[in-house]
Amino acid sequence: MQDNATVFKSIDKKSEINYPVLVPNLKGLQSALEVGVKEIAIFGAASESFSHKNINCSIEESIKRFKEVILEAQKNNIKTRGYISCIAGCPYEGNIKASAVAKVADAMLQLGCYEISLGDTIGVGTPKKIINVLNEIKHLSKLGNFEEFALHCHDTYGQALANTYASLEYGVRIFDASVAGLGGCPYAAGASGNLATEDLLYLLSEQGFKTDINLNEIIEIGDWISGELGRTNMSKVGLATIAKEKLKKKSE
Repeated sequence: MQDNATVFKSIDKKSEINYPVLVPNLKGLQSALEVGVKEIAIFGAASESFSHKNINCSIEESIKRFKEVILEAQKNNIKTRGYISCIAGCPYEGNIKASAVAKVADAMLQLGCYEISLGDTIGVGTPKKIINVLNEIKHLSKLGNFEEFALHCHDTYGQALANTYASLEYGVRIFDASVAGLGGCPYAAGASGNLATEDLLYLLSEQGFKTDINLNEIIEIGDWISGELGRTNMSKVGLATIAKEKLKKKSE
C-alpha cells in the first residue's frame, strides 16, 4: 500500500466509478485525504491468526482501529467499505465458523460501513460453505436482500465461479473480481487470484443480467495486462475468446 497515493493520482477517473483505497490506520487515512480520495476500505478477518499475520493485531483490536478511522472518515464525508478475510477457511486455523464471520460483519456495519465484502481469501470455499455464511449474516441486512454485502472469491481450488453462482441464486448482487484473475495473498500459501472479471461477466450475461460492461474490451485488457506482467491469463472466457478470434482470422 506504500504507493497507494501515486497510483490513485495517476488514474484517469470517471465520475460514475468508485475508487476506494485500502486504509489500515489513521496515518493511511490522512494520506488518502491528501490526494482527494472519496471512499476508503478497511480490512479485517474472521480468523484471529490471520488478523495477526495480516494487520498485526487481534480481531477485537482491529475493530477499535476501524472505529477511529471510520469516525475520522465520516468527518470528511468519506464512505467506508469493509472487507472480511477468511470467511470460509484460514491457512492457519482451517475451517472458520460462519458465526465468526457474522460477528465481524455486524461490528463493521455498526461502525458505519455502507457495504461489507465477504472474502474467501484462500479459495477453499464451496457453495455449501458460502451459503452457510450467507444464512448466518442474512439477519444483518436491513431489507433481508444482502444489499449491504458483496462476495469476494479467490479461485485457488477452482470454486470461485460456483460460489458466485450459488450466492447469486441466493440473492447477492455485488461481486468483486479482477481482470485476468489477477491477485493473490502473501499470507496464504498457494492462494491464487480473484475470480476473473471476464468469467463473471460471461456468467451474468448468460443468466440474463445486464451489467453495461463491454466484455470484449475487458478481455482485451486482461490479455494486455497479463502480457505486461509476464503472467498467465487465468480467465477461461478470455483465453477461449482470444483463441476463437485467432482461429477466425487464420481462416480468413
